[in-house]
Amino acid sequence: MKTKSLQNYTQIHTPVMISEVTNYLNLQPDGIYLDGTIGAGGHATEILTLLSIKGRLIGLDRDAEALDICNKRFGASALPIVTYKSSYDNFPKVIGELGISKLDGILLDLGLSSMQLNSETRGFSYNSSGALDMRFDSEQSNTAADLINQISEKELSNIIFEFGEERHSRKIAKSIKSIKTILTANDLKEAIRKATPPHKRNKSLARVFQAIRIAVNSELEKLRIFLDIFIDYLAVGGRIIIMSYHSIEDRMVKHAFRSLKQSGKLDVLTKKPVIPSAAERKNNNRSRSAKLRAAERLI
Repeated sequence: MKTKSLQNYTQIHTPVMISEVTNYLNLQPDGIYLDGTIGAGGHATEILTLLSIKGRLIGLDRDAEALDICNKRFGASALPIVTYKSSYDNFPKVIGELGISKLDGILLDLGLSSMQLNSETRGFSYNSSGALDMRFDSEQSNTAADLINQISEKELSNIIFEFGEERHSRKIAKSIKSIKTILTANDLKEAIRKATPPHKRNKSLARVFQAIRIAVNSELEKLRIFLDIFIDYLAVGGRIIIMSYHSIEDRMVKHAFRSLKQSGKLDVLTKKPVIPSAAERKNNNRSRSAKLRAAERLI
């Protein structure tokens, strides 16, 4: 990505529920924090304004393009931040290499960025027309096109139903597999068009693209791993915030927090998920489905 487009992106990118994030994190100036999905650094920018030079922010992301934007944003500064190209479920290895055993706060924003959705070459959105890629990590071997072309119709139907919660999953899978080779977002969009009623087609398109993206990137498995281990690395009094954009993810977070609360380890700070204000939802389309849950470690 050229420098000009990098600058344009940092200007238009709007982090979701930024004030809610900083409030629930209860940032301590000298604390050590993890942004496990740092992306272009939207939330990180605000977090860093509240840290002293003794504080530390560790940023992780699987997307090299987003991380490049983030590094250009902060690279020439003396801010207390370090970034790594890594998935958030691998954070124990990263902080271990830094000699850190406990974190004062953890943030995960599980949504797609505007850059990813608007890319014509990565195939995240049904509004794109380019290659059907959908990988967060471009070094990963299989693309979305590879997945679709390699799995069976039944496996594809299960992915669409389970991850997309799409009632027309069988018809859609059959239509997709009837095409000899799916290579582009347009190819996939056309197959979905043939199998869905027009009045609800956009919702079906969004669900199918979402389901395939989740499968390609093993998103739910990575979240499952993270939810099983994060408590061991959160300091007593430390806080965790997870923003999800999918009902399955939100349920996973809800159940994990509830289980840790029942064991006495965690105080859940959000009885119900926090959602963006009406004004934010109007001004930032990406925030519409966001749900924020926050908790604090007790023992």
